[in-house]
Amino acid sequence: MIKFLDLHKINARFQDEFSLKVSHFFETGNYILGKEVTNFEKSFAQYCGTKYCIGIANGLDALTLIFKGYIELGKLSLGDEVLVPANTYIASILSVINAGLRPIFVEPDIETFNISISDIETHISPNTKAILAVHLYGQLANMESIQILAIKHNLLVVEDAAQSHGAQENNGRKAGNLSHAAAFSFYPTKNLGALGDAGAVTTNDSDLENCIRLMRNYGSSEKYINKIIGYNSRLDELQAAFLNIKLKYLDSDNDKRRTIANRYITEIGNDKIKLPFYDKTKNHVFHVFVVRVENRKNFMDYLQINEVGYLLHYPIPPHKQSAFSNYNHLKLPITEAIHKTVLSIPISPVMSNREVDKVVNVLNSY
Repeated sequence: MIKFLDLHKINARFQDEFSLKVSHFFETGNYILGKEVTNFEKSFAQYCGTKYCIGIANGLDALTLIFKGYIELGKLSLGDEVLVPANTYIASILSVINAGLRPIFVEPDIETFNISISDIETHISPNTKAILAVHLYGQLANMESIQILAIKHNLLVVEDAAQSHGAQENNGRKAGNLSHAAAFSFYPTKNLGALGDAGAVTTNDSDLENCIRLMRNYGSSEKYINKIIGYNSRLDELQAAFLNIKLKYLDSDNDKRRTIANRYITEIGNDKIKLPFYDKTKNHVFHVFVVRVENRKNFMDYLQINEVGYLLHYPIPPHKQSAFSNYNHLKLPITEAIHKTVLSIPISPVMSNREVDKVVNVLNSY
């Protein structure tokens, strides 16, 4: 059986380095916001090309605290509208709602799966104050066009970069440095994954950076002195230590993912299977490799019989979730068609050529 994602094999590569970090962790006794967090924040900011990185407990909190931070700074107000891609993981929408803002669902581009530029413009109203750009599946949204619209209408731009660690534009600028602020998740399955929950915010905005540092730690920079309403959402010291190790290998791992993706795109030739759009640049890091099929249940059964793992990203679009009953009435045909037909096949930096061969052969025989 080819696993959809072999996390044990991915992390086994670093076991010796992890063990040394754990031993050092016990020796130092620095458990919360210690040197490992500080070192990771510096290293990841440098990697992304931003002035600042703030370690957060998870990706959802990172995104939520960006919006709450802008409210605290007076750049957003409760009830303001944020344009969000309808085709995304539910966390993108939750962050907007949890911050007291109103999500406005925008259809995606059917080829890239990312937010449609033309549809953004049709949804801008006097109440629109921000655009949330999600780099879905590891592919950068069209940030140049989004920034043009944002400048024209005086809007904030926030990146949900939870799936796009290391993706970069042709000019070399990376995810996390393409907007006013960006949120990352380091959930274990991500291209840069911790061994538990972890997240971060990157930004060049010193006021936002200071505000989020306060908010993640009860609104405090000095013990028992609380300047603003805060939360408890700090990057764990041990997870930061693991991330410090794995960051060194992120670019090479992404290159391996692109190599496999290129093989899939070049070698899979089956009219029943729609392959993802890819322009062969570094703007895609293939967090997942998503194909589309009309009879998905039949395809899933076929993969199961042939021992090829798969996962659905995502079976139910956010606006059809019972948690968002206020939005269940929305008709978003492109989003709904995507969610009914997409399926992710195995891709990871530890897949062997033999495993890739099998996936190709199985899909071509469908």
